[in-house]
Amino acid sequence: MKNFLIATTIFLITSKAKAQIDPELLRNPQTKTDSVRMNMDAVYSRPFMQLGKLPVALGGYIEANYQYLNENGVSEGHQFQMRRLTFFVSSTISKRIKFLTEIEFEDGTKEINIEFASVDLEIVPLLNLRGGVVMNPIGAFNQNHDGPKWEFVDRPIAATQMLPATWSNVGFGIYGKKYNKNWVYGYELYLTNGFDDKIISNSENRTFLPATKMNRDRFEESFNGIPLFTGKVAIKNRKIGELGISYMGGVYNKFRDEGITLDKKRKLNVFAVDFNSTLPRLNTVITGEWAWVNVDMPDNYTEQFGRKQQGGFVDFVQPVVKRPMFGFEQAVLNAALRVEYVDWNKGTFKSTGGNIADDLFSLVPAISWRPTPQTVFRINYRYNWQHDLLGNPPSHLAAFQVGFSTYF
Repeated sequence: MKNFLIATTIFLITSKAKAQIDPELLRNPQTKTDSVRMNMDAVYSRPFMQLGKLPVALGGYIEANYQYLNENGVSEGHQFQMRRLTFFVSSTISKRIKFLTEIEFEDGTKEINIEFASVDLEIVPLLNLRGGVVMNPIGAFNQNHDGPKWEFVDRPIAATQMLPATWSNVGFGIYGKKYNKNWVYGYELYLTNGFDDKIISNSENRTFLPATKMNRDRFEESFNGIPLFTGKVAIKNRKIGELGISYMGGVYNKFRDEGITLDKKRKLNVFAVDFNSTLPRLNTVITGEWAWVNVDMPDNYTEQFGRKQQGGFVDFVQPVVKRPMFGFEQAVLNAALRVEYVDWNKGTFKSTGGNIADDLFSLVPAISWRPTPQTVFRINYRYNWQHDLLGNPPSHLAAFQVGFSTYF
C-alpha cells in the first residue's frame, strides 16, 4: 500500500509538471541558433519542470553508450558504459534572486560531484553577483558541457585531458551582459579556490591539470591561501556567432606553511579562445576552442613535465535531413566531424635541441539523429595518433561508439 501511494504521488506530480516545461529552455545551440543566449548562459539554458506548487524546478540529463576500442591491435572487447546521470535543481527565491545546482553521478556512482551550486543576485543586466560553487569560465566547453548538446560520445580531449573539464570551485564574482541591436556583450569575473601541486605530482607523470580535481578539500579551504582568478569577455553577433576570450591564473604550490617559507610562489596561467557560428544557407554549425597553459615548474623537475601546453578542437555539424521521422515532428539527421589536437609538452630538449613530443591528434566523424532538440542518438568513429615524449612512431587507437544522451 505504501509503495502504491508513493507511485501515485509521483505520477500526479509529473503529470502536472509536463504541462509546465518552458519551451524556450528546450532550444539547443547545436541544432537551432539562439540569437540571445551566450555560452555564459549555459547553466540556465536547460529544460526544467516545475513540480506542481513546489518552489523548485527540476531537470537533468543522462548519457550512456557502447564502444569497441582497439589500440595497436589490442582490444578489451565490447564495453557498455553509463557515463553520467546529472540532476538540476533551480529556484527563484525572489524576483531577482535565483538558485541553481547541478549534481552529477559519473560511471554509475564511481564519482559524485556538485558541479554548480550558486545563488545569483540580479542588480542590473550589466552587473550581477554570484556566489557558491561556480563553474570557472575558461573556454566555452567547461560551462556548456551537457551531453545532449553535442553530437559526440566523448568530450573533447583538450577539455578533459589538458584542461580540467567541469572545473568548479567555491568562490564569488560578478557577471553581466549588454545588448546593442544585433550585438551582445558579456563578461564574467570570479575569485575562487584553485589548483594544488597535484598538477605536477600525479600518476600521469606529466603536467596534468585535471589531477587537481581529486582534491575534494578545495570546496572547504584553499590549498595555499591565494585566490584563483578567472575572467572572460565575449561578444556575439546574432547573425554571425560568438567569440570568447578567457584567462585563468593563480599560485598552485604551497609556498608557506605555519609561517615558514617553503618555496617561491609558482604560478599557473591559462588562456583560451572559443567561438561558435552557423553558416548561412547551409546551416553548418562550427564550434571550436583553443587553450594555452603555462606552468612555473620547479628546477628539480625533468623535461618530462611540460612547462607549456596547448590544444583544442573544432566541430563541424551539418544538418542533412530536417523533417518528421517516425512520428517526431522536429527530427534532424546530422553529419558531423571533430578535429582535435593536444600537445602536453611544447618545447625542446635542452641537451639535444630536439622537439619534445607527447602529443595527440584525433579525427572523429559522426552521424547523429535528433528526434527532438533535447535528445540525441549518435554513432561515432574515433581514430587517434599519439606520440610519446621522444617522438617515436605514433600509437594508433581506433574506436567505434554508439550512444545516446537526453534531457529529462
